[in-house]
Amino acid sequence: MNAISNIPFFVKLTLVVVALVTAWLFLDRPAQEPIERRGHRTTDYTMSNFTMTVMNEYGKPSRVIRGEEMAHYPDDDSTEILVQTTDFLQEGKDTWIVSSDRADTTGEGEIIILTGNVVITNEQQPETQLLTEILHLDTVENTAYTDQPVSMKSLHGYTDSVGLHAILNERTINLHSRVRGQYDAPPQN
Repeated sequence: MNAISNIPFFVKLTLVVVALVTAWLFLDRPAQEPIERRGHRTTDYTMSNFTMTVMNEYGKPSRVIRGEEMAHYPDDDSTEILVQTTDFLQEGKDTWIVSSDRADTTGEGEIIILTGNVVITNEQQPETQLLTEILHLDTVENTAYTDQPVSMKSLHGYTDSVGLHAILNERTINLHSRVRGQYDAPPQN
């Protein structure tokens, strides 16, 4: 006799049931959903190597935006700008310069999300820089926010933190957590 004939009947039945259930589960699996990819989007306008001035409600320049590429998508009223630099202008106040690898916004551009190599400087103090990878700009309130790591560098030191909230008009920056830094006293003349 062979080895299979020595196995009790209920064990044979259990093995057949397990094999059938396994086959049923394997064959009854739904087909995997194809990965949804963002298809080709249609733009209604694009610009290359451009400079654009945005006016405030009084007809005065409030922002000057420069970039390598810009595309507007009418399906969701979004705009993406590659390698951009924006000057935030206010009469009688400091000019803030914000640059990044990419900027995305919708509608009138009240909220702009900057990603990749985000750098903020003040035109009057270009040696001081604030660096991060993602920054949310509110162009109506002139505020900036991120929950990502941030580095502030100046001639006399640096500060690192995670997260910040900046009020550009008041020149205030609140660092959220894990704040560390080193500063050397400026030389006395």
